Amino acid sequence: MTCGVFLELLAREASPVEFEGPLVQARAEGAPPAVLEELEATKLAALRVRTIMRRHARRENELAALFDTAGDLAGLRDLDAVLEAITRRARRLLNADIAYLTLNDDARGDTYMRVTDGSVSAAFRRLRLPMGTGLVGLVAQTAMPYNSDHYLVDAQFEHRGFIDDAVAEEGLVAILGVPMRLGSRVIGVLTAANRSERPFDQEEVALLGSLAAHAAIAIDNARLLEETRTALTELSAANEEVKARSAAVERAARAHDRMTAVVVRGGGVEDVGAVVTELLGGTLHVLDADGRRLATTGAAAEPLGDDELGGVSASAHSARAQGRTVRRGDLWIASVSTGDEMLGTLVLRTADEVDDADQRILERAALVTALLLLFQRSATEAEGRVRGELLDDLLSGRRAGAEALTARARRVGVDLGAPHVVLCATYDSREHRPRAAFWASSFAAVEHGLAASRAEEIVLLLPGDRPGDAARRVAKELGASLGGSATVGAAGPVRGPGGVAPAHREAQRCADALLALGRRGDGAGASELGFVGLLIGDDRDVTGFLGSALGPVLDYDERRGTALVQTLEAYFGTGGSLSRTAERLHIHVNTVSQRLDRIARLLGDDWQAPEQALELQLALRLHRLSR
Repeated sequence: MTCGVFLELLAREASPVEFEGPLVQARAEGAPPAVLEELEATKLAALRVRTIMRRHARRENELAALFDTAGDLAGLRDLDAVLEAITRRARRLLNADIAYLTLNDDARGDTYMRVTDGSVSAAFRRLRLPMGTGLVGLVAQTAMPYNSDHYLVDAQFEHRGFIDDAVAEEGLVAILGVPMRLGSRVIGVLTAANRSERPFDQEEVALLGSLAAHAAIAIDNARLLEETRTALTELSAANEEVKARSAAVERAARAHDRMTAVVVRGGGVEDVGAVVTELLGGTLHVLDADGRRLATTGAAAEPLGDDELGGVSASAHSARAQGRTVRRGDLWIASVSTGDEMLGTLVLRTADEVDDADQRILERAALVTALLLLFQRSATEAEGRVRGELLDDLLSGRRAGAEALTARARRVGVDLGAPHVVLCATYDSREHRPRAAFWASSFAAVEHGLAASRAEEIVLLLPGDRPGDAARRVAKELGASLGGSATVGAAGPVRGPGGVAPAHREAQRCADALLALGRRGDGAGASELGFVGLLIGDDRDVTGFLGSALGPVLDYDERRGTALVQTLEAYFGTGGSLSRTAERLHIHVNTVSQRLDRIARLLGDDWQAPEQALELQLALRLHRLSR
């Protein structure tokens, strides 16, 4: 719109003072400095164009007496239209059979046919003449007018076969050529020719020369106007680009401010992701260093597949090396990292194109996410140290200071008066210790428990009253985090500070027993280890052992008044002989078989396997003693 105002002023040849009007109006309306600066630059460009146009107009006015067509030529704006009008006017004013115009090609060193009027030969219209050859080539080289009454037999010109053939095909006889000059430079040749031997007089030479002079000015004017249009177009495009870049920078700055505010008010990676998806759309997956999902925000979408996760991992390392976003299909991947450590990955899934400015927003989000993860790690480590020191004091077994220990536990959200289980976890390699310690600290904080890392074990104090279930869960999750196996023994439940140390010793014995039994990577409490648990458990829970080993049979005898326990004792006492068992019990062998079938249905088909048979015999002995 700004360019249009100045073009209108140019079109009606306004005075210089009128060009100040748009600027004065903009200042009165309180336009911003950038708009005023743009108006000032456009005004100066328009004034320069006005000056150039007026200079050429003066030149055209000087030739107005010679040519009535000067006004028409000056009004032309398109270069091709100018050339066609000049050629057409030259033919008509000189009453020639044909007129043509060539332009010089300085790079190739020749002059080439640009426009013809009245030509019938295709070869002639494609003609290029080396400088100095033929009549037109000589005019282009010397900047002097030449004419010939009969060109093909005129010896003053350097003839070339392809030139003479084209002239003959066109049927030209008399030719007049004058240079089109801009200052001392020849830009082309304007030529009129007849197909009969009709000489051109001096008045015609002067007329064509004047027209050529005017044509050169008109060509130059058209070129200048074209350059002006191009400059104004480029200026407008540059202005739009500046506006777009400014908008993108402002948008990125707002995004950065919002993400910074998230950090200040204690938000998490989900809040950062929400900012990103609000600005860029799509779905944002936040992954940790191992490719596990930390958060997902934005439009509902399918989780990343295994193949995608493999590609994301490779692209994340590439993004970290390049320091910028990497694209993989419809995924845009930014590395969440510090200088020497990979903390995670941001994966934006969107079908839309993400331009450079929006990629910078994703990269800013990755930087803020890295800060959040580092803050969380520092906080976790600090809290972990507090919790670890408390658990170390509980494991020391000191009776003094129980109230102080309870108060310290309460400050970190742990109620020692509630039931807790104690877990002792061992793992394969000492190289895993830092990772195991970090995992245990995070896990305990989430579960409102305590964790401590020791030379070859992780100790956990967790709320609950099912030690076996807790042990199996920790074995599974810790092993997955380490990428190996973790063996976990458990004890409890315990209440109060005094029971933690004995429970820890029992949990250690459970972990050792699991390894001795070939159950690496498993978790269990003493009550789940059969007679082994009875031996290593501090509370010697005989009743619990009898219930786990022999309970279904004892219950059946009590309900039905049968003698399955007595039959089992006799069966094991006779070395597993059916006949001797029948003799000892004074029953038929078939009755013994029926009772053993019933026992199998109660205890399981593998009740005679060596390990279970040993536990059953021990349970039968303890049952007899207890009676």
